[in-house]
Amino acid sequence: MKFSETKYPIMERFYTIQGEGVYTGFPAWFIRLAGCDVGCVWCDVKESWSTANYPVLDSEFLAQEASLSGTKIVVITGGEPCLYDLTVLCNALHQKGLKVHLETSASSPILGDFDWICISPKKFKAAIPSELIKANELKVVVFHPSDIEWAQSFVKDISINCKLLLQPEWSKSNKVLPLCIDFVKKNTNWQISLQTHKFMQIP
Repeated sequence: MKFSETKYPIMERFYTIQGEGVYTGFPAWFIRLAGCDVGCVWCDVKESWSTANYPVLDSEFLAQEASLSGTKIVVITGGEPCLYDLTVLCNALHQKGLKVHLETSASSPILGDFDWICISPKKFKAAIPSELIKANELKVVVFHPSDIEWAQSFVKDISINCKLLLQPEWSKSNKVLPLCIDFVKKNTNWQISLQTHKFMQIP
């Protein structure tokens, strides 16, 4: 299916508390786009990979709905949201006075005007090197101990002001969280991100 630059396939949208990364704990409206070509084996929203059977919604409608929630922050996520040019959606959200955050693997070009970009690179499809410099936040999911060393390989490609986070993959936390803690204590420019929304049992 071909999508226009003003309409997007939407798996879900909801008001919740941001559970991960630098903005953990802040209320936010999430727009989860359908469609993903990365295919992480540990993905907890595999139903977002396909665009089939999901509504295609207009950017103005999405912005109005987000605004009515009372939120100040809108998080565009996926799937892989950068499969789409998000310029029109960003503009519609900004016209409502909302801050627009992006969560992406950066495996496709980042198109849109964002207030905060969280890049979470994946081994399953490489991030585009030229896109990494756009990250305000680098959040690497640690599924295997080797992912900690892999995370460090991105530092040369990002801004000096970019926040660096390791996030233990939920199902492997017992194994990899102690390793993340040890690493961050020795490398104090890094932080740990936990999936706090799962502790709170919210979306």
